[in-house]
Amino acid sequence: MEKTDYQFDSEPHAYVENLAEIPAEDAREFLNVGIDTEEKNRSATFILKDLSVVHCKTRQEGVEVLTISAALKKYDGLKEYMWQGLSPDKDEFTKLAQDKPSGGFFIRCAAGVKTLFPVQTCLHLSKEGMTQNVHNILIAEEQSNIHVIAGCSTSPHLDRGQHVGVSEFYVKKGATLTYTMIHDWGSNIVVRPRTVTYVEEGGTFVSNYISLKPVGSLQTNPRTYLNGKGAVARFNSILVAAEGTFLDTGSEVILNAEDTRAEIISRAITTGGTVIARGKITGKYAGVRGHLECKGLILKEGLLHAIPELEALVPGVEMSHEAAVGKIDQREIEYLMARGLDEETAVSTIVRGFLNVEIEGLPQSLADKIEQAISETQHDMI
Repeated sequence: MEKTDYQFDSEPHAYVENLAEIPAEDAREFLNVGIDTEEKNRSATFILKDLSVVHCKTRQEGVEVLTISAALKKYDGLKEYMWQGLSPDKDEFTKLAQDKPSGGFFIRCAAGVKTLFPVQTCLHLSKEGMTQNVHNILIAEEQSNIHVIAGCSTSPHLDRGQHVGVSEFYVKKGATLTYTMIHDWGSNIVVRPRTVTYVEEGGTFVSNYISLKPVGSLQTNPRTYLNGKGAVARFNSILVAAEGTFLDTGSEVILNAEDTRAEIISRAITTGGTVIARGKITGKYAGVRGHLECKGLILKEGLLHAIPELEALVPGVEMSHEAAVGKIDQREIEYLMARGLDEETAVSTIVRGFLNVEIEGLPQSLADKIEQAISETQHDMI
């Protein structure tokens, strides 16, 4: 479907000062992607519904959250950050985000500040047939530590739509950014994130990506540059592709300085859909270390394609990869059945263990929510 098939306008949605006033249907959808409308354990909240910012507020000093349009005015065009990591001419989707912008967020954690609770953002589509084209900027200043929970969702009635997301992240010297994405799109939604991250000396970037529900077509391959000595990047992905779902996801890390390290881990299951799981690590300094691990299960007829890449440009790099695609081992099922489980429970137990990737930095409430989502997904798969 061409991008010109989508609409670029939407009726405005009212700003909500108190999240308790969010319509119940929206609140349920937000909760499914980790957004807490009670804000008890959140440092700040940003919610974009179609083209309208319906809530934007910080609850912790040193954590700044603005609309991207307000940030551009306040900081004289954000010249050091806006379109510095990505070119608007990269592809038709980045061009769309420049030419027909729908908004987006600006988040900055001040130097030395550690978020007491995660910052939460939600990008929500509710209008049939529209495209939401956002541009986000996130800055973790020196020695800061921030965790962002980014939920993306659609209204239950939505049949067709598109989301384009350009995101530029900057992790300064000694800072830590943990970015947890939970996606719950509709079965006919087209999703095109375009993301780049720069990490300075001693910085750490942790990316967690969870997509368990059907989505029409998702294509993303975020790139991270480890530009300072000792910088670290870790990527964790949990992917499930039901029938009719197309997932082309990956992560690319460039080890651009000495003593940098990268780890990319993905778990993918197809129950009739397509998963293309990419991963690439490029080593440019002797002694840098990287590891790729991509494992996939085919539970029903579908496609699972793992594409691990390691690129060494100098002698002395240490990089490895492990990739495995297959079905559940019948011996594992029989082993569990011999210990009293019926076949369905045995398969369910194996699937749960397969998807149980240790995700760093999650608050317990969100870990419980993901566990519940895995449980529900697991039931649908069997």
